[in-house]
Amino acid sequence: MTMRAYPGISPDHLDVDVSADVEALYTDGITARKGAFTPEWADRLREDIDKAFAEALTRPDGAVGRGPNRYYIEIHPEQLRGFVELVDHPWVRSLCTAVLGPDYRIVELGFDVPLEGAVNQPWHRDFPIPEETRRERRLTSLAFNVTGVDTEEDMGPFEIAPGTQWDDSPEFEHGMFPPKSHYGRYEERAVRKYPQRGDLSCRTALTIHRGTRNESAKSRPVLVLGVDGPEADNGDRHDTAVTRAFWDSLPERVREHLDCPVVDALVPVTQKHTIEGLVMGDV
Repeated sequence: MTMRAYPGISPDHLDVDVSADVEALYTDGITARKGAFTPEWADRLREDIDKAFAEALTRPDGAVGRGPNRYYIEIHPEQLRGFVELVDHPWVRSLCTAVLGPDYRIVELGFDVPLEGAVNQPWHRDFPIPEETRRERRLTSLAFNVTGVDTEEDMGPFEIAPGTQWDDSPEFEHGMFPPKSHYGRYEERAVRKYPQRGDLSCRTALTIHRGTRNESAKSRPVLVLGVDGPEADNGDRHDTAVTRAFWDSLPERVREHLDCPVVDALVPVTQKHTIEGLVMGDV
């Protein structure tokens, strides 16, 4: 196990060896597990996303804009038929434990949908650098992504600038948006990702990234699973909940990491995870 693993975590405590993935997160800021699920599993995911997306668009604040023709929607775990398979996947469990420690918390479940006509987003990170990361170069949260489609070149693929998770400057607007004078650095490093149905990726949301222009007539929905370590507070921006019946149906090792209220009835999520600036895009 790499020395960057969470203190006290031994490979013997993990379901699978993720030492190379931990190293990749600390160097590139992103790693992936090809074929973690079957294409059929991803197709069911796409069905659940499409259903939740259609419902969210019918009510105020059901979806938040992430730029022209690009939306983010947060959902409750039981809206996703494959929720347990996702969070209980050996690679997910092992990577969360190795990076964040045994007390990691699942705090976010949502999805991004770039539609036809979505434009280049500004280069950004999803939240300001936490003090622990700035001071100790230690990651305190992770974001897992699962595509609902086979990504093609013209569908506005995700673009990331490896190694930029440590970039820090008072010039960053809101601590998240580097000025355009920094863009050359990101464009030189930029790598576009083309995940296929069933692929699973993990990144630190601090690595500078953006969604690119969708020139196709297709949408490119991507599921987002957010996980916090003990020090992180990203859960404060999310409102997921579960019903008692769903909670009782979960394996104990899933319940112990699920940080959300148990309620009698679900209320549709009102989106509050806005990211300033993305509504403008790069027109």
